[in-house]
Amino acid sequence: MTDRREYLDRLYDEERLARFLERAVGPGGPLTVEYHQAGHSNETLFVGWGDRELVLRRPPAGETADAAHDVLREYRVMSALEDTAVPVPSTVAACEDRAVLGAEFYLMERLAGDVIRDVEPDRFAAPDQRRALSERFVDTLVEIHTLDPETVGLDDLGHPEGYTERQVERWTDQLEWAVEVTDDDRSVPELHTVADWLAANVPTEYDHTLLHGDYSLDNVMFGPGTPPDLVGVFDWEMSTRGDPLTDLGWTLAHWFDPEDPEFDDPLNSRVEASPGYLTRRELLDRYEEQTGRAFSNERFYRTFGVFKTASTCEMMYRRHLEGNADNPNYPLMEEYVPALGERARRIIDGEEPL
Repeated sequence: MTDRREYLDRLYDEERLARFLERAVGPGGPLTVEYHQAGHSNETLFVGWGDRELVLRRPPAGETADAAHDVLREYRVMSALEDTAVPVPSTVAACEDRAVLGAEFYLMERLAGDVIRDVEPDRFAAPDQRRALSERFVDTLVEIHTLDPETVGLDDLGHPEGYTERQVERWTDQLEWAVEVTDDDRSVPELHTVADWLAANVPTEYDHTLLHGDYSLDNVMFGPGTPPDLVGVFDWEMSTRGDPLTDLGWTLAHWFDPEDPEFDDPLNSRVEASPGYLTRRELLDRYEEQTGRAFSNERFYRTFGVFKTASTCEMMYRRHLEGNADNPNYPLMEEYVPALGERARRIIDGEEPL
């Protein structure tokens, strides 16, 4: 693990950032910067600029896999969604000039509320609040998948034809990028078997909608009151137009039921397995009822959700091995990724049903 200060120095330079803020946001100061470690892909910095509370998003330092950290796509999509029913933070400014911080980045307003990762706020720790929270969560995914991209200027986002086939290829390529380094430490042959199964079973016909690309409970924020009010959806870096069931499969892969097999999971607290939360089946039923869309080929989509997670985590492990990260979870990927490979196999074999 690289030294914390050394790594942060590679993420931002205070003088250059202050000059950018002066130009893009207006006179302010003093500048304060706080590193937020909860994210697992792009880096997140909390920035204070006078009385403004902002969030800066940028790729991690060092070499990254192609297209895996597209913060300017995230900025564009969030800007387009600001006046829709999909709740997003207000964007402030974007910078394409890599000379400023060494990478492209953008700024958005900081929201107030809670992101549920390890534990839920006390105000939600009751069955009726948990159910309401679950319903708001799935209803927001429905809002994303039923929004007409053309109405917000996103009709040229991505290429929906052939999307799912390309996704299998893309995340197989991301895995291959990671194992260029990680195979020297330990190999995960089961993931290559899963990749072959996905390629052989990929659907070729599906709806085309706006996608989030990473929709899970720890990528949304609930406001400070009750009943639960979902005030922001974050991490739009993989947003595009394509197959909505890939989004749904990813979400279900990160939504645990009480009877699911236990394994050491450093990235998921399984809080949604607590009494009161919708089960996966209830969440799916609500989605299907509101969209009129059936979750066909469910083993493919859930397996792909786990495989995509595994590929992402193997990229994290490569960055850890190369010293291009400062996140205590990254070393844990040594054992977590093989466990994900086993979970993907269980779904394929019908041992972990919906």
